[in-house]
Amino acid sequence: MSQRVLVVDDSKMVRNLHGFMLQSAGYEIHEAENGSDAIEQLLRAKFDLIVTDVNMPQMDGYEFTRKAREVEGYEETPIVIVSTESEAADKSKGFEAGANMYIVKPVKPEELVMHAQMLVQD
Repeated sequence: MSQRVLVVDDSKMVRNLHGFMLQSAGYEIHEAENGSDAIEQLLRAKFDLIVTDVNMPQMDGYEFTRKAREVEGYEETPIVIVSTESEAADKSKGFEAGANMYIVKPVKPEELVMHAQMLVQD
C-alpha cells in the first residue's frame, strides 16, 4: 500500500506539480486548496506526510501546521513547508509551528522526493 500525502497549496498548478513529483515516486496524492480544507481532510482520513505552502487565504501554512499538530493522530506526522518565504525568520517560524522540514520554492523534484523518503519510512 502506498503512503498517502496531503499537498496543501492555494495554487492548483503548484498542487499538481508537487503532487506529480511525489506521485512519480510512488506516493498516493490528495490535495487541499487551503488550510481549512486540509484540516477537514485530516479529520476524515489518515495521511503519512503533509506538504504545505505558507501563503494561503483563510489560514496560512504556519497556522495550519500548528492546528494540524492538535489533530489527534497528527502530533508526529511529518510536515514539510514549501514556500517562497526564504528568510531565516520565516524558517524559524515554520519549525516553531511544528514543521519537520522547510524548503524554499522552487523545489527540485529530487529534493522533495528525498525529503519525503527521509521523513516517511515504510
